[in-house]
Amino acid sequence: MMPTSASSHWALAEEALAAFSVAPHALGGIWVRSSPGPVRTLFLELAEDWQLNRIAKRIPLHAQEARLLGGIELTQTLATGKLHWETGLLAQSHGGVITLTMAERVQRQTIAHLCSALDTGNLRLAREGLSQTVPAAFGVIALDEGLEGEQPQTALTERLGLRVDLSSLSVHDALPSDIDSARLLNAQANWTSVTLSDDLTEALAVTTLALGIESPRAMVIASRLMKILAAINDRSAATEADLERAVIMSLAHRATRLPELPPEDDDNEASEPEPQEAQSEEPESPSNNEQSEVTPPLDAVIESAIAHIPAGLLASLRQGHQPRGKSSAGGKSGSQQRHKQRGRPVGTEPGDPRRGSRLNLMATLRAAAPWQTLRRRQANPGQQGQLLIKPSDFRTTRFRHQRESTTLFVVDASGSAAMHRMAEAKGAVELLLADCYSRRDSVALIAFRGDKAELLLPPTRSLVRAKKALAALPGGGGTPLAHAVELTTVLSEQIMRDGATPTAVFLTDGVANIARDGTPGRQRAKEEAMAAAKQFRALNSRALVIDASPRAQEKARELAAALGGRYLAMPQADAQGLRNMVRSAEAVN
Repeated sequence: MMPTSASSHWALAEEALAAFSVAPHALGGIWVRSSPGPVRTLFLELAEDWQLNRIAKRIPLHAQEARLLGGIELTQTLATGKLHWETGLLAQSHGGVITLTMAERVQRQTIAHLCSALDTGNLRLAREGLSQTVPAAFGVIALDEGLEGEQPQTALTERLGLRVDLSSLSVHDALPSDIDSARLLNAQANWTSVTLSDDLTEALAVTTLALGIESPRAMVIASRLMKILAAINDRSAATEADLERAVIMSLAHRATRLPELPPEDDDNEASEPEPQEAQSEEPESPSNNEQSEVTPPLDAVIESAIAHIPAGLLASLRQGHQPRGKSSAGGKSGSQQRHKQRGRPVGTEPGDPRRGSRLNLMATLRAAAPWQTLRRRQANPGQQGQLLIKPSDFRTTRFRHQRESTTLFVVDASGSAAMHRMAEAKGAVELLLADCYSRRDSVALIAFRGDKAELLLPPTRSLVRAKKALAALPGGGGTPLAHAVELTTVLSEQIMRDGATPTAVFLTDGVANIARDGTPGRQRAKEEAMAAAKQFRALNSRALVIDASPRAQEKARELAAALGGRYLAMPQADAQGLRNMVRSAEAVN
């Protein structure tokens, strides 16, 4: 098994970068998990040194479609009266490398174009009256600087064959590399001729299945990586060492389950000799011996893969949770709405600026340019030198407005377990508030105990205010669940009127024993709680019921169904786990 020290992690990152530099498009790209700092700077400087005279482009986070794909070059078109095409960033990067900053937040439109180019090596362009196919074969260096739990688009990460994590390294761990450009140039010329034995191919397939990876793309990339690693080391055939490194670099982070290794033999069994008769009756077979010598040690390969599975992913796999297949494209959890005047520009469309939309002058001119020659022929003599624009040429800017998100924690503070649940709620609220700076979220807290529910913390982004409100939360008494749901409904309606997206998180076992008027009675309290839950469901708002009881309660499932939300059992709940669950629920909804 390979060592896992900080220096070896840097060496592994260097080796992954070297392989990527040999054949960027063949491997798709390399996902780099790292915040801005000296370690990432050293890594990018090394990537620049190993570009091997390739084109290098940087894609802005919110790059417009016209900048990515190209379009009519307006100045020459208007001057000559003939259409001139301006090449976009993706086509300019053909044969080179693209760097994505803040890749975890790249907009879906950009990701769609990147994935198309990574799959085919071409871009099919149909814009502004022109249609053509242009070559766009490149590799991608995606820089991920997102917060914990902030997931990028799966469509992009699946196409990037390599992943390195520099977040835990210091500048002292970045030792000089012994790989030079001459070795990479030689590997670039020879890697396609490297051979893979049938045994290595079979071992790769078995390992891929053992890790629960179903995508054939992952195995194809891993097989290419094995060839490249062999070529870098001046070998004409891949070896077991190439297999092990390829699994670590390209497959470990994709694992969806922990493989089961065969149990080790006991010492007694290992030391016990076989009967002499059995040895004489079954002579050794040369073919069997030869096969055992060339068959890779799968146990060692799989153990190496397990050792290099990212920590968060490894923890979830050990708990039996599947990694999320869907992920949010951005860092904010509120829903997105189209808007005519404000928000982030996401493109243009035909429209009338007199109806409240914002005129996009450049897009309008590009739409009018192809028709100028024809229109001037049909125009009056006095209009020959003018730019002729018709209402059909008008283009308006499309905006996408990100609604703010408010998370409502509705905490059952009744009974003997109240203090435990309150501690969890306090920690989760503080963790969520720590995300507010980047996510622009708000958090509110409702606690219910005794004969009523109470809004302890109105929607806020203030961490100081939240900590003061959370300092002394009450606990114990009955469970007025109906009143809690009603108060949540009222607050959710208010949040929606203010233009935000509410998410209600109920931390309860769902057992109600206090009616709406404050009188005890389980049956009546349950009926009123279910009726209030149906009223909440009519809002079409998001809801999550987390059952933190030692044993899952069916009444909590019933409450989640009545609310129209999700149910999650979490007997060993903690603040970090609750926060991750909330973020996951917001991304799915």
